[in-house]
Amino acid sequence: MKNREKLISNYIEKHKLNNAKRIKLSSDASFRSYERLVEGDKSIMLMDAPPEKENISSFVNIDNYLRRRGLSAPEIFDFDEKNGFMLLEDFGNDSFTNVLSGKSDISSDYNELELYQAAIDVLIQLDRSTLPQKTPDYDGELLMKEVMLLPDWYLPHTNPEENTNTVVEEYIAIWERLLNFTKVSDDVVVLRDYHADNLMWLPERLGVNNVGLLDFQDAVIGSPVYDIVSLLEDARRDVSEQTVEHCINHYLKNRKSIDKDTFESVYSILAAQRNCKIVGIFARLAVRDNKPRYLNYLPRVWKHLEKGIQHPVLEPLNKWFESVLPTDIRKPGSFIISRKEAVVG
Repeated sequence: MKNREKLISNYIEKHKLNNAKRIKLSSDASFRSYERLVEGDKSIMLMDAPPEKENISSFVNIDNYLRRRGLSAPEIFDFDEKNGFMLLEDFGNDSFTNVLSGKSDISSDYNELELYQAAIDVLIQLDRSTLPQKTPDYDGELLMKEVMLLPDWYLPHTNPEENTNTVVEEYIAIWERLLNFTKVSDDVVVLRDYHADNLMWLPERLGVNNVGLLDFQDAVIGSPVYDIVSLLEDARRDVSEQTVEHCINHYLKNRKSIDKDTFESVYSILAAQRNCKIVGIFARLAVRDNKPRYLNYLPRVWKHLEKGIQHPVLEPLNKWFESVLPTDIRKPGSFIISRKEAVVG
């Protein structure tokens, strides 16, 4: 840790920013961390992405791609791929989350519907763009790997008696069938963590540029429906039904080639996929990384999942959950971390 701090200090000094005030920002579920470097009336962001844990080259690749498409990804002023450092544009503090929760000076000027439609407009523009190079496919193998996070990390801590090979094999078989039906149109770039915490409101910019984009280094090539799911089924905040309905209608109005029934079916499948993944990720964060605060988000994720699996196409998955993870063991407090795991985590 001391060696890391020395490297950071040297990097800051190299760019003549050693007189800047360093303000650490709260970290997320990744290994990256950020600082705001403030000098006078100017500020710049420092990304610290340990190279053994994070790959900043993918961030640079997608950042350049988004900016070439006329979208507001932060300008990169410098990066050190070897040591995992980057200096980039500071979009300020007005995330969608802060604006819509009243934590911004401009909160009273904007509403959820306005911001979320702007976010959908960004996705519509991405749908019309050529694909970036050197970007992995969001294929069935990767989607399956993600849904396995639920039986791997959540199931053993809630209903260990049902954590059998047969039960897990049933789960795999259900998902193998479902993941054959996720096509609505040509594939697009999927930013993957497209939700309110990672979207910045930049009202002084015009058109789709008023949405600042963050945390896109894990972008893939896949279904255009996935980022819509990420936006509207947010694990960290409730999105009103009015906004959800409006955003979907607005998207389909601008993507006339997509059949509405097919869209709804694919939306249900990918929403279930993402929410199963998130349940597993939050469980892993609690057990492996000693971050139990993420369990506080599980009731909202389960609410999304329980609603989504009512779609007829997901009937087999709904039955699996009723049998293996019934409602009473999805409640807060059902997830048990042993003392040994807590120490190891």
